[in-house]
Amino acid sequence: MNLIVSTISQGFIWSIMAIGLFITFRIQDFPDMTVEGSFPLGAVTAISLIQSGHSTIYALFIAFIFGCLAGFATAFLYAKLNVPILLAGILTMTALYSINLRILGKANMSLTKSTNIFNQFGLDKLPTNFNGIVLGIVVIALIIFLLIIFLNTEKGQALIATGDNETMAASLGINTTVMKFIGLMVSNGIVAITGGLIAQQNGFADVNMGIGVIVIGLSAIIIGEVIYPDVPLSIRLITIVIGSIFYRLILMAILQLGFNTNDLKLISAIILALCLALPTIREQFLKTLRNGVKTK
Repeated sequence: MNLIVSTISQGFIWSIMAIGLFITFRIQDFPDMTVEGSFPLGAVTAISLIQSGHSTIYALFIAFIFGCLAGFATAFLYAKLNVPILLAGILTMTALYSINLRILGKANMSLTKSTNIFNQFGLDKLPTNFNGIVLGIVVIALIIFLLIIFLNTEKGQALIATGDNETMAASLGINTTVMKFIGLMVSNGIVAITGGLIAQQNGFADVNMGIGVIVIGLSAIIIGEVIYPDVPLSIRLITIVIGSIFYRLILMAILQLGFNTNDLKLISAIILALCLALPTIREQFLKTLRNGVKTK
């Protein structure tokens, strides 16, 4: 039971990153590799600041700002210098590796102080691993609430329109360049917050901890869409949380079968590939079924 609670706790925290990724992957309709650099950026920023004596809330806020700056760099390469979005994200991600080393001063750092956000505000009085669930729910609720409010504003609708059809959005007088900047900055800011939370939960930050996080985020998004295929945007954000928890439970079940933890990245990639292929498999199955009925 403790293992299941721990897995659900991780699912809640990781879903925050998936929500950030959703902004670029689904709303803006392009893959952003920056997240593999902004995630550890948030982690090293938060751990460094907490170690320096700053509060956990301040550390997460600065992590968010730094994540926004990472998104700004990618947006500048993409929207202003016409660098393809995939390459722009890779360039920023590569540059962030050195920046993360500069911030941390070394490849990894442990959080030697007992203070972290998971044992503050009365969370330490909760049963084991329930602090992650409660904190995750609070942060997720706040982010989803703010996102829904923003997406229902004129700017938010302009962001959605830009992702749906950039040419049409431009013809309506929407500054699509600004929308790209907003989307990438907010997305990477949220991802950086997740990095800061995960680093505090694990008790350390590492400059390599961003490797493969985009697969984790996409898996949560796709699993949520497979489970709930046709729902409004506001509900879609909640399905990402459900997808993240399911993804973590699947990993836990696989590891319980005796698989090596070194194979986690491989397993994650396979899960994502299966989830991406599932709509096609389902369509082919239904097509075969219909053909079989017609033959009879």
